[in-house]
Amino acid sequence: MKTFKFSNKSTKYLLFVGLFLLFMGLSAMAVIGNWEPISLGLIITGIVAIGIWLVLQGNNDLTSPGQAFWGKRSTQAGTNAAFAMLGFVVILGLINFLGNRYNYRLDLTENNLFTLSPETQQLVRNLNQPVKVWIFDQTQSPQDKELLENYRRQGANFSFEYVDPNNNPGLAKKFGVKDVGEVYLEVGEKRQYLQRVREAEPLTEQTITNAIQQIKSDRTAKVYFLQGHGERSLETKDGSLSEAVQALKDKNFQVEPLKLAETKEVPKDATLVVIAAPQQALFEAEVTALKEYQKRGGNLLVTVDKNTKSSGLEPILQDWGIGIDDRIVVNDSEFQVSALGKTAALVSSYGNHPITEGFQNRYSFYPSARAINVVKLIENVKSTPLLLTSEQSWAESNPDQIEFNAESDRQGPLILGIALSRPIESATPQSSPTPNQQNKSDKPLQETRMVVLGNTDFAVDGLFSQQINGDVFLNSISWLSQQDDRLLSISPKEPKNRRLNITTLQASFLSWLSIIIVPFLGLLIAGFMWWRRR
Repeated sequence: MKTFKFSNKSTKYLLFVGLFLLFMGLSAMAVIGNWEPISLGLIITGIVAIGIWLVLQGNNDLTSPGQAFWGKRSTQAGTNAAFAMLGFVVILGLINFLGNRYNYRLDLTENNLFTLSPETQQLVRNLNQPVKVWIFDQTQSPQDKELLENYRRQGANFSFEYVDPNNNPGLAKKFGVKDVGEVYLEVGEKRQYLQRVREAEPLTEQTITNAIQQIKSDRTAKVYFLQGHGERSLETKDGSLSEAVQALKDKNFQVEPLKLAETKEVPKDATLVVIAAPQQALFEAEVTALKEYQKRGGNLLVTVDKNTKSSGLEPILQDWGIGIDDRIVVNDSEFQVSALGKTAALVSSYGNHPITEGFQNRYSFYPSARAINVVKLIENVKSTPLLLTSEQSWAESNPDQIEFNAESDRQGPLILGIALSRPIESATPQSSPTPNQQNKSDKPLQETRMVVLGNTDFAVDGLFSQQINGDVFLNSISWLSQQDDRLLSISPKEPKNRRLNITTLQASFLSWLSIIIVPFLGLLIAGFMWWRRR
C-alpha cells in the first residue's frame, strides 16, 4: 500500500492560512466587542488549520526520523519560547482582570494631592440617595474629571456627567444655564449652582463637598420678605420679584411674606429678612423689632429705589454708620446711554467680597439707583463696598435736567451696594427654645450681617435674568444666610515647592557633568574592559 506524504513546502502554507484566519477572527472580535458567529468561525477555522499542520508535521517525522521536526533543537527552543510567551500573556491577562475587578489606588505624593480627605470620603460613602454633578461644557478638563472620578470611586450614589449645552438645550434650560462651563449639583428634586469652571478656577474638593453637605442638610434657610408698606410683590405682575423668589426656591430656600405689624416680632426661624423698597415708612414698633432681631444674630437685605424717600429705616442704617443718598445715579458713557439710558448705572467694578467673587469684568446694571454713603465709622462694624460705578457717573440732584453741576451733584465713582457685619451683641433669644429646637439647631451664629443696595429694579421680573443681576441678588442672600457656618473644614492641598535654587555656575557644572564628563568616563571604562579581554 502506497503512503501519501505531504512535503514541508506544501504544509507551511497551511500554517500561514491558520495564523491569518486566527488573527482575522481575533481582530473582528475586538472590533465588534462580542463573540459573533463570523469572528468565532474564523478563530475556530484558524485553530483547526494550525492543528492539522501540527499533525502533518508529526506524520512527516515518522517517515524521516533523522529529520524529525519535533526532535530538532530549534523546534524545542521555539516551543519553549511559545509556551513562555503564552504563560506571560495569561499572567498579564489575569493581572489586568484582577486589577479591574479589585481596583486599588496608592497616592505616593507627599500631601496626598490625589486623595480625598477623610471627611469627604465619609460623606460620599454615607450618601443615602443619588447625587449627580452636571458640567455644562463641551470640553472636559482632565484635572476636574480626575477629581470627580475620585468622588465616584467612594460611593455608588455619586455620579457626574459632561453635557454640551448646544447639543442639549432642553437640559440646559431646565437647569437655567446662562454660560458655558457652569456646574450644577443635583440631589433628588434639588438643584444648586456650584461655579463656572475655567482654566483659572477648576473644581475643588472644598466646593463639591460643602455643596453636598448643604444641599442634603435638613436645615433649610428661610427668607422672609417684609410686606405692608408698598414693597415689591412676590407674585407675578409688573415690577414684582417673582423670578427672584423662584430662583431662591430652586436653591433650596424657603420664602415667606412677613407682615411685621401683625406678628410684632421677626419669627424665630427666620434666616434673614428682605426689605425691598418700602414706599411708606415702617412703624416705630417694626423698626424696634428689626433692631432686636439683629441683636440676636438676624440678617437684613435692604434695597431702595428712586421713590423710597423716608422709609423709617434710618435708625437701623445709622446704627451701621451708613446712609442713602437722595440723588439719582446717572452716567455719561456713550455705550451706556445708547444701551441702557443715562439713568441706568452700569457696573463692572466690584469689591473684594464673597458676594462678588468672580464678578470682575462682568456687567450688572441698576436703573435709577441711589448711592450708599458711609456716614461714619462704627466700632466693630466691618464694611465692604460691593458695587462701584465708573468715574463717568455722578449723583444727579435734578433728574429732569441731567447735566453735571459741581455745586449740587456728586462725582463718581459711587457705591451702589455695601456688605456689613459685626459681632452679635447678644446671642440670647428673647424666648428660650424648646428641647426639640435645641437638638436641631446648629452652632450659634458668630455675627450679624446686613447688605444694603441702592436699587431694587435690577432684581425685578425681566431684569433679574439680564447679565449678572440675578447673581448679585442670589449671592447676597447666600452670604446673609450664613450657610458657611456649616461647611466642613477641608484644607486645600497644594504641592510643596521642591525646586533647587542654584547659581549659574552650578547649573553649568551639572550640564557638563551629565552631558560630557559621565559619558566620557563610561567610554573610558568600556575601552579599558575591552583592552583587558584582549
